[in-house]
Parts: sequence; structure tokens; C-alpha cells
Amino acid sequence: MELFRGSGVAIVTPFKEDGEVNYGLLEDLIEFQIQNYTDSIIICGTTGESSTLNDNDHLECIKVAVDKVKGRVPVIAGTGSNDTEHGVFLTKRAKELGADAALIVTPYYNKTTQKGLIEHYNYIAKNVDIPIILYNVPSRTGLNITPKTALELSKIDNVIAIKEASGNISQVAELMSLCGDRLDLYSGNDDQIVPLLSLGGKGVISVVANIAPRQTHDIVDKYLNGNVAESRKLQLEMLPLINALFSEVNPIPVKAALELMGYAVGRCRMPLTSMEDIHLELLKKEMKNYGLF
Repeated sequence: MELFRGSGVAIVTPFKEDGEVNYGLLEDLIEFQIQNYTDSIIICGTTGESSTLNDNDHLECIKVAVDKVKGRVPVIAGTGSNDTEHGVFLTKRAKELGADAALIVTPYYNKTTQKGLIEHYNYIAKNVDIPIILYNVPSRTGLNITPKTALELSKIDNVIAIKEASGNISQVAELMSLCGDRLDLYSGNDDQIVPLLSLGGKGVISVVANIAPRQTHDIVDKYLNGNVAESRKLQLEMLPLINALFSEVNPIPVKAALELMGYAVGRCRMPLTSMEDIHLELLKKEMKNYGLF
């Protein structure tokens, strides 16, 4: 089962000045994405500050996304937790609210073992009838899904894909060698879209797509339609912008970038803070060079 091909945006969660979720602006951001050819909306992921959303905020964001999208593209809900039962709860509710799939990050802080990973995902998958995308991001969680573990997880009927953000191309190659067509691959790193497509990837779950949705879509679309040279050219042209977007902890820079584009998405919730001036000036420079304003 293939959820989507192309660029899925890991969309930010906009906040008002009082720190409450700005649901009206979230709808506007979703519409901006769809009008600019984004192929999937990923709501309440890391970029959406899921770790500081309470359950009410989290579930309301999913509902708003589903209602706004109206089936035009898949809606994938971030429902991962380091508490397996809480992960089941969020994933069940996401399914009830109409999400097309769940993006489930590996447990963090308590982390678990590879055996524990297999039991964790098996338990969630057994209790929820929804397609599941594994999310491997060891830089944030301290836990890596090894290729052999990914192979075991690919045997679970509703585990259908993996968002790979390890940054380790050799590991991704081994993963695809073992899993083949059993597990769809999405890049979790904007600077590695083309490399992961070359290993059989179906697309990207992207941060930069928040501010450059059409261009991110085009990188994938051109590659998958055989225009590898143009896809590579677009990837390399975007690299300075991507580097500026990751000069501080995501999503601090991308929310600053959206503010510069006129979207009042607000600051990140604490403990994330506002962007350092030196990095903000770099971001402005690269956005201008890229033609975003």
C-alpha cells in the first residue's frame, strides 16, 4: 500500500501571542501547501511541536487538518510516544478523526532495545487498524532502527513505510537491500532527497516544504519522472537554504522563515526560543537568494 509519492510537508503548528494554537492560520497554511502541489500533509510531527502539544491540542490539530484537506491529499498524523499505551491512544483517535495514516517515532528518553522496538510497534499495530510509517531520527531520540529491525517490522501487515532521518546513507542502502518492496522509503532529511530517491525512495517528509512547497515537490517529481539531472540541480540549488533552516533546532528557523513570508505563526513553545540574530540574518540572506522574497 503506497500512501503517496512526492513531497509531504511536516507542517508547523502556528500559535497566537498567548501561546494557544491558531487553528485558522493552520487552515491557511494547509491550503497554501495544497495549492502549491504538496502531496501529503503531515500534522503534529516534530516540526509541528508535538512534544509540547497536550492531547486536546494534538487531536484538534489532526481534526482541523482532516476537515480542511477534505481528501485532496493524504493526512498523516504524528502519534508517536515513548509510552506505548499513549501511542495506541493517539493513533486510535487519529484514525477516528479521519487520518489516512500514522507517523510513529521511535520511543525517546527511555529509548528501549531493538527487541523492545519490535514489541512496541507490534503492540500499536495490533491495536489500531491504520497504516503506520516508522520514523527513525536517532539525533532526536537517541535510538536507531537498525536495518535488521526494520526488516522485522516490515513483516507487520500495517507497517508500510519508514521516514529515514538517520543521515546514514550506508544504513539506508542496507535497509533497502533487506526490505525491498516491503517498506516504502521517505527521506526525513531535506538535504538527502535525491540520494534516498536513488535508493528506491518514494519521496520526502519535508521541513523546507513549509516555505518552498512547489520546489520541494518538483525535486521528487522530476526524479521519479526520469529527469534526474534537473532533480539533482534543484536539490543542490536548495542546499544553502536548507542549511540555514537547520542552523538552529528545528522548527525554530522554519517558523522564523514563515514569519518573514508574512505568516504570523508565532514563536515556538518553550523550551524552544527565538532565533539568534546571526542565524536569522543568514536565513534572510538565503531566503532572498532563493527568491522567497
